[in-house]
Amino acid sequence: MMLEVILALGIFSAAAVGFVVAIHRMADAAEMAQREMRITRILDSALREAVSVPDLEEGVTTVQVVENGMEIDTRVEIIEDMENQDGQLLQFMFRIECVANWYEDGEWRQRSVETLRYGRMYQP
Repeated sequence: MMLEVILALGIFSAAAVGFVVAIHRMADAAEMAQREMRITRILDSALREAVSVPDLEEGVTTVQVVENGMEIDTRVEIIEDMENQDGQLLQFMFRIECVANWYEDGEWRQRSVETLRYGRMYQP
């Protein structure tokens, strides 16, 4: 009888430890997903802001996101030799890139997004 109780406690404790480890890993994965979504939203916002400027000019701007300890560099470059599929030269095309830099888990991290935009899109 005593052996059965000890055996049952051993099986129960092994299952409980496995359950706790699984919950801990799920919590870590959920935290990582939230962090990734937050970074994606910040970069998306920075890119939308850069794209919506009526008169694009080449250059780099840096913005500090204080609450996240993140720095976002927005780089606007004109593309000189871009052609469409018919071989026609496309003028006034810009490449806009937003790069986020932040310090996490003892090392610097970086993520970037980019898009292309016609320079005279918002002009009459």
